Amino acid sequence: MDETTRGKPRHRRRRRTTAFAAGVPLALIAAGVAVFGAHAQPQAAAAEAPAWATATADGFASVNALGQNGTYGGRGGRIVTVRTLAELEKYATAPEPYVIVVAGTITMNPVGKEIRVASDKTIIGSGTSGHIVGGGFFLGPGVHNVIIRNLTIRDSYQGVWNDKDHDYDAIQMDGAHHVWIDHNDLRHMADGLIDVRKDSTNITVSWNELSDNNKTFGIGWTENTVTDITIHHNWIRETEQRNPSTDNAAHAHLYNNVLEDTPGTAITSSYGNYSRGKTRMVLENSYFQGVKNPVIKDATASIVQRGNVFSGTSGRNESGGTAFDPKTYYRYTLDKVADLPALLKSGAGPRSSLGTTATTTAAAAATTLTVAKDGSGQYSTVQAAVNAVPANNPSRVVIAVKPGTYRETVKVPSNKPHVTIQGTGASRKDTVIVYNNASGTPKPGGGTYGTGGSATVAVEADDFQARNLTIANDFDEKANQNISGHQAVALRTASDKVFLDSVIVEGDQDTLLLDTAAKDRLGRVYMANSYVVGNVDFIFGRATAVIDRSVITLKKRWDGTSAGYVTAPSTAAGRKGILIANSTVNGAVSDRTFYLGRPWHAGGDATLDPQTTVRNTTLSAAIRTTPWTDMSGFSWKDDRFAEYQNTGPGAGAASTDRPQLTAAQAADQEVGDWLGDWTPTAS
Repeated sequence: MDETTRGKPRHRRRRRTTAFAAGVPLALIAAGVAVFGAHAQPQAAAAEAPAWATATADGFASVNALGQNGTYGGRGGRIVTVRTLAELEKYATAPEPYVIVVAGTITMNPVGKEIRVASDKTIIGSGTSGHIVGGGFFLGPGVHNVIIRNLTIRDSYQGVWNDKDHDYDAIQMDGAHHVWIDHNDLRHMADGLIDVRKDSTNITVSWNELSDNNKTFGIGWTENTVTDITIHHNWIRETEQRNPSTDNAAHAHLYNNVLEDTPGTAITSSYGNYSRGKTRMVLENSYFQGVKNPVIKDATASIVQRGNVFSGTSGRNESGGTAFDPKTYYRYTLDKVADLPALLKSGAGPRSSLGTTATTTAAAAATTLTVAKDGSGQYSTVQAAVNAVPANNPSRVVIAVKPGTYRETVKVPSNKPHVTIQGTGASRKDTVIVYNNASGTPKPGGGTYGTGGSATVAVEADDFQARNLTIANDFDEKANQNISGHQAVALRTASDKVFLDSVIVEGDQDTLLLDTAAKDRLGRVYMANSYVVGNVDFIFGRATAVIDRSVITLKKRWDGTSAGYVTAPSTAAGRKGILIANSTVNGAVSDRTFYLGRPWHAGGDATLDPQTTVRNTTLSAAIRTTPWTDMSGFSWKDDRFAEYQNTGPGAGAASTDRPQLTAAQAADQEVGDWLGDWTPTAS
C-alpha cells in the first residue's frame, strides 16, 4: 500500500456474547483428552491427565487444616465437558469428584441463580470460551476442596448501582474452606464479585480480573476471627468499594495486586484495601493507581505494609499494629512492583491454555512434519514442509520448526488448509522466518513484487495457525532509497479462520496485511498473546481481524523520525474491520507522533467502509490527541473509527475528533461479535 495514497456511560448491560476458546498445547493433544458434543459426557481419568486437571492451589488454600490437605478440586475424578445449565448443575452438585470443563456460554435461569457447588470439584473454562452469564456459584457450610478457574462470570446487574435487593454474586462462600479462585474474569454483577463469609477459610484468590462493579469482594461478616486468605496477582479496576473489605480475618495476606481507578469514567473508587475489626493484614508489593483512600484500617485492626507503590492516589493510606509472617504458613515469591501493571494486564483473567481439550480422533489424524536447519528434521526449510502437505488435506498438519533463523519466503496455498506452523523453541524469538523483499524490489523474471507479493509468509489457506515464532521482514529502507515502494510485508493472510497465537510479526511499513480471498469473501483473523512491530500502516487490510491481549510496538522510521499510523483498514461495507482489544500500544518513539489509524479506500473504492475499534487498551503518550486522520481524499469521519475505555497517557476524553463508543455500542463490538460462529482453538 502506497503511504501517500492511503459521555461517560457506566456500561451496565446484559447480553449474550459469542464464546471463543484458544490455545490447546501439543501436550494435551498427545494426551488424547476428549471433548464432547452437544451433551456432557464423562471421561475416565487418564493416567496422564492434563496439567490443568491436576493443578493445586498456593497460598492459604494450600495449607493443611480442618482435615483437608491442600486444595486440588476434582483431581482424580472424571473430566466432563458441559455446555448447558442443566449439565453444569448436575455435575457441580454431585457428591463425586469431577473436573468440569465449561465449553461455551451458559446463561443462568432465573437471573441471579447461584449453583450450589459440592465438595471436590474443579470448574474450569475451556480456554476463553467458558462464560457464566446472569448468575454464579454458592459454596455452603462445610463445602471444601473447590477450584473455580478460568471462567468469565458476568452480567447479573439489575440496573441499581448500590443494589440492596439482589444478592447476585459471582462467587459466594458461607462457611466453606479450601477454595481456590484463579484466572477468572468477574464483572458487572448485581452485588459482590466474591463474598467470603461466615467463617470461610483457607481461601486463595489469584490472577483474576475484577472490574466494572460497585463491590469487588468482602470478607468476614462474623464475630469469629478465623478466616485465613491469600489474595495475589489480581487486577482490580473500575470498582468502587470492597477491594477487598476484610473483616475479622485471622490472617489476610495481600501481595502483587494492581488496584486501578481510571480518571474520567463514571466509576470512582471510595477506598481500596480495608482492614476491619480484628483483622491482621500483611500488604506487600502491590500497585495502587489513582485510588482514593488506598489503604485504610479500623483502630482495632492491623496492617503491615511493605514495598507498595502509590501513584496518583489520595486520602487515607494507613498502617500499624503487628500482623504475621506469611512464610511460616507457605512459600511465595514477590514480583517487582514496577512489573505489575504489564504483568497483570497481560496475565490476569482466563488463559487460552487452560481447560482446553482436543478430540482423540483429531489427535490421531494430525500429522507432524519437522523442520530443522541442521538436517535433524524431515525438511531443512519451512517451504519444503509446506510443499509436502498433500493438496486438499482433510485434517490438521503441524509443521514443527526447530529453533533457528530461516531466511526464506513461505507460501501456504489455498488448497492446503488446516496447517499449523509452530516453533518448538522455549521462546517465540527462538524460531525466526525472515526475508527482505519490498514492494519495489525487482523480481527475477521482471517487474516488482508489489505490496502483497513482498510478504515473507503468505497464507491463502483457511484454518491456518501460527504459534511460538517470529515472522519478520528486514528490508533495509535506508540502504534502498533508490527503490520506489518501501512497503515490506512480514505476514499476509488472505483466508478465513486464521489463528495467530504467541507470535511476533515485525517490520516497518505495512508489516501485517490482513486480507481476504476476495472483496465479497469473509476473512477472520484472531491474534492473541502476540507482538506486532512497525511504523506506517503496519496493521492493514480488509479482514475481520481481532488483536487481543497483545502488544503493538511503535518504531521510528528509517531516518530516525517518529511519525506513523497503526492501522489502515479497507473494510468492505457490511463487514467488521479491525478490533484491538485488551492490549497495549507503546514503543520508543516521540510523544504525540502516531495515529491509531486512517481509512484505506484501496484503489479509490468509495464503496468501502473502513473500520478500526480500539477498546480496553493501554495507549502510550506516542498516540496523538486526535488519533484518526484522513487518507487519499477520504475522510475518516465518513467511516468507522472509535475507542472505548482505553487507558494510559495516550487515551483521551470523547470529542468530535475522538469518538467513544456508548455502552450499547460497545456491547456489540466485543471479540465474540467479530468471530461469529468461529471458536479459535489451537491444534
